[in-house]
Amino acid sequence: MLGLDIADMTTSFIDSGLTDLTIEELIDSAQYFLIGQDPRIQTPLKKHVARWKEYVRFRLTKVSEADRFKKEMALYQKVVYWAESDFFVNIESIVDHLEGLSGFYNEARRLLDDENNIHNPMFPHYFCDQWYQSLESDIRQAQERELEEHKRVLLSDLYQRMETLHDLEECDEDAPTTPDAARRMWNMASTKLSKTDISVIKTHAQFLKKHHSLRELAEQLGRKASESNENNAQSNEYVDDIQIIEEKASEATDDIVGVHQKDDINRLLPNELLFLSHPELEVVFYKHLIDQELLNYELHGKKRKLKHITTRKKTSDNDEVKEGPFIVCIDASGSMQGFPEQAAKALAYALMQIALAGNRDCYVMIFSTQVIKYELTKQDGLREVSDFLSSTFHGGTDLEPVLRASVELLDSEKYKNADVVVLSDFMAPKQNSEIASQIENLKAEKNRFHAVSLSSYGNPQLLDLFDFYWSYHPSLLGRLAKHR
Repeated sequence: MLGLDIADMTTSFIDSGLTDLTIEELIDSAQYFLIGQDPRIQTPLKKHVARWKEYVRFRLTKVSEADRFKKEMALYQKVVYWAESDFFVNIESIVDHLEGLSGFYNEARRLLDDENNIHNPMFPHYFCDQWYQSLESDIRQAQERELEEHKRVLLSDLYQRMETLHDLEECDEDAPTTPDAARRMWNMASTKLSKTDISVIKTHAQFLKKHHSLRELAEQLGRKASESNENNAQSNEYVDDIQIIEEKASEATDDIVGVHQKDDINRLLPNELLFLSHPELEVVFYKHLIDQELLNYELHGKKRKLKHITTRKKTSDNDEVKEGPFIVCIDASGSMQGFPEQAAKALAYALMQIALAGNRDCYVMIFSTQVIKYELTKQDGLREVSDFLSSTFHGGTDLEPVLRASVELLDSEKYKNADVVVLSDFMAPKQNSEIASQIENLKAEKNRFHAVSLSSYGNPQLLDLFDFYWSYHPSLLGRLAKHR
């Protein structure tokens, strides 16, 4: 073979340690972001950089798969397996293919134009060695450029996330403070918010702060899933169960532990039988037998038997049910404009914060004659939050489409043990028996349905669909009342 194989060329830069050194320098630079920052942000930031490191290492291995490198490596691999005689005959055509493709072309042409090289039997080996070094250098430079680009993107992303979190912190001092909330807010901060977006969020956060009873209501709604799980745990009953237990017993013959005096012929030591070999000593044997003074092996073991045990067992199939998401359905009809609209949006925003703190999801569906869905807690959820809070309410009230959409969501495993919260003036007709029956079935599967009425004129028959019912009337200066 005329030259080196290129099997390890693509990883030589990564394995050289330069990549790790560059990444470590970047991680050290990232520590700047931790100075003066909330300690809860440090963990998601470090994990973010660690994931970036693994991604970059993967991307660097793909640099050599670019078309220009794949073609040049194929030509090189072909040449290195030639014999010396084939090299001198065919190398010109190979170098012609390198023009415009490889940085080695000019050097290859210079080497071939040197008359002394044509008659040197070592020239093919030297030529391939120079080509290998040139190709390796080109790949390394491409990997370095790739690494620098990823560094630039990462730093830009870190600055942007920190700026977004800072803006949100200034918007709402009552934002959730749990580690789960910090982690998820870090992920959601990948969305860049405009000044208008920040202004919209700030307006509703201030509204929520002013009307503290709305946050109180949100907290009550957040506790309902926990209370439901506690009630399920308390509903466990005592039942009799049959178990196999082990007790120590000398009748069990598991192990020999010693010698003792007894009258058991089956465990007799052999030397006791010597008394029976002489008629004059036979009476001594029987005396020892009657007095239980015969030397016996002492055996101990475990005796197994069935025993009734009374235990507490779960009456449900699952020992623990994870708290599911919030599905917030908001009436966007024209009658909700003004204060009811602001209250509904602020309450949804508070429920999103509680969902973040409790590692739950939060979905919003605004409805009038159609249903529009928002997923507030997903990766780019801040964009969804801004779009939702900026939406306008108009049209009529039609509960059936949003209730059907909620029923469809609750039929999937992802929405198990959910809290469905409907915010409306409930000035709508009673729902048909099919919807009512589906809702009752979903209640039996540990889902909860809440109604928050923003009007004193809601249809009582419609409100009877729900497990829990609160009223919040602007006319009563924001007074919150729980009816059931």
